[in-house]
Amino acid sequence: MLIDSHCHLDYLDAPGIDGGILGAIGRARSVGVRAVILPSVMPDNFERVMALAEQIPEVFFALGIHPMYVQSMSDSALSDLQNALQRYQGHPKLVAVGEIGLDHYVPDLDREKMNMFYLAQCKLARDYSLPVVLHVRKAQDQVLKGLRRFGIVQGIAHAFNGSLVQAQAYVRQGLVLGFGGAATFTRATQIRRLAAAMPASALVLETDSPDIAPAWRARGELNEPAELQQIAQCVAQLRGESTEQLIQTTGANVMRVLPRLANQLQ
Repeated sequence: MLIDSHCHLDYLDAPGIDGGILGAIGRARSVGVRAVILPSVMPDNFERVMALAEQIPEVFFALGIHPMYVQSMSDSALSDLQNALQRYQGHPKLVAVGEIGLDHYVPDLDREKMNMFYLAQCKLARDYSLPVVLHVRKAQDQVLKGLRRFGIVQGIAHAFNGSLVQAQAYVRQGLVLGFGGAATFTRATQIRRLAAAMPASALVLETDSPDIAPAWRARGELNEPAELQQIAQCVAQLRGESTEQLIQTTGANVMRVLPRLANQLQ
């Protein structure tokens, strides 16, 4: 089953996307995309991602605060998240806490505040028995430490770009690794090596639309979920396996680490 495990669909209602969100979903359907995971990034779009999940059959949502957005947040944002998780805990399309994590790639961010938000959201994931959808850049070991501290053993490390040893540590923890548009660039040697070397049970596919457009899109062009089928072809070629087998395996992997998604699709 072809599943886009990470897509900011709410940002596709913008110039450059023909037909906006519904146009993008229609094109995704036409290439066989069966489900799209839509993580929030801040309290202001909690209701938006939930509403899109209710409106569009293929869409499922996660609630969380992105590490790059916490800089402008007060601690009350965590209360907003907890309240939203409480309100929607029984919603069949709420599949994870996310997008959460750490970003040590961007300079001049408040790392202490970022870490406080990350750990608080890990605790919420534990308390509400939900997996996590992670954003991790240059902070792989610190994120793993938080997962271990709160006993989180399901989720997705999206747009994975760590080392082989770190990749193996996430898999041992019970998470899977997201690969998308970056893996289609020949210069992304480390990401492509990981996509080829990791066991199939460790991989999921994603677009991160409208960001991280694949190599065949023009520079600056927006990405969308319909690119997932060709991304699957590229990753399958790197691994020396059929696209059909990769799609089947990665779809099963997403459902394994997001059990509520599996309950809705099976």
